[in-house]
Amino acid sequence: MLFVCTGNICRSPAAHAVVEAALGRAGRGDVVVDSAGTGDWHAGELPDARARAEGARRGLALTHPARRVVAADFAAGTLVVAMDQGHHRAVARMAPGFADLVLFRDFDPARSGPADVEDPYYGGSDGFADMFDVIERCVPALLARIG
Repeated sequence: MLFVCTGNICRSPAAHAVVEAALGRAGRGDVVVDSAGTGDWHAGELPDARARAEGARRGLALTHPARRVVAADFAAGTLVVAMDQGHHRAVARMAPGFADLVLFRDFDPARSGPADVEDPYYGGSDGFADMFDVIERCVPALLARIG
């Protein structure tokens, strides 16, 4: 499972950590989780300090260094989960015809608007708490999708 956002420093590494922890609690060591960005602006950097702080508050360590999506990410059997509609379009352009591409918020039982996990990067710390809340709310349905 690969989570994709813009720079791989906020949304996708948060989803990566939340889902990896949930899979661990469920005894699902058979599912490999990764994250990447549509751009390489932050390649090699740790996630945003505010994302790491909110993750730590929730008992999660966000330690995955940022990287850009590459062609090898579209291997058979990989579910690619885009954090917003722009990422979904970008991945669809990178891998035309790739069938296992979904939007993260499609798994949100409380969604009443766009299928985007909002980017907290340009806001305050409360945006990171909101982002984690959305991610955590989506995880049960996402895990049900993979069986």
